[in-house]
Amino acid sequence: MTLSVTKAAWTHPPTRAGYQNLVRRRAVWLAVFSASTFVTLMVPLIHSSERSQYLAFVATVLLNGPMLLLMALLYVRRIRILAVLRAYPWQDRQCEYSSRADSSTDATLIRIGFDASYTPQFRLFPYPLDLARKENAHPDRVWFAGDPRYGGVVSPVGGHYPVRVVPHRMPEGRWSGGGGNGDEPDALAVRVGLVRRRSGKGTQT
Repeated sequence: MTLSVTKAAWTHPPTRAGYQNLVRRRAVWLAVFSASTFVTLMVPLIHSSERSQYLAFVATVLLNGPMLLLMALLYVRRIRILAVLRAYPWQDRQCEYSSRADSSTDATLIRIGFDASYTPQFRLFPYPLDLARKENAHPDRVWFAGDPRYGGVVSPVGGHYPVRVVPHRMPEGRWSGGGGNGDEPDALAVRVGLVRRRSGKGTQT
């Protein structure tokens, strides 16, 4: 497959289709937890007693509340993935996946090589995902769009399964691409939300 390194990733039809699938998945999960929260809160109307009202409130807060907030956050944060895909081109890079058993966190990690001295490790956001097996005929390579210093979006070769990635830890060496001294964030990274405007630090969502 021919990969353009000048056009934004969003111009690639499989990428647009993959993003729409991501939006649908997150919308379904948001709808499921919204509906379950609503049903839980309806219990007091069916069984009008103080005890049932108290139990419904506790169940909503402890079980549904956190997950509903998480699903709402993920649905809103899809816009950041879209912004990255519209601003950056895909780059075909070598990669190496780390299994959950090998990592020190509960997230699946991926290490991407950008040059001989810069191979940062990224965390797939928001949850562990076996990206190496997602319709992936080239598990030793990955498509990356974004800023290697602050993360971006990755997909198996083909661009059909975009996933947000954030830096796991600072890598050894320094990235020399993108102009400047390799440390200062550029305006594009700030504009698409990879870097906080005030602090200059990378975002983690």
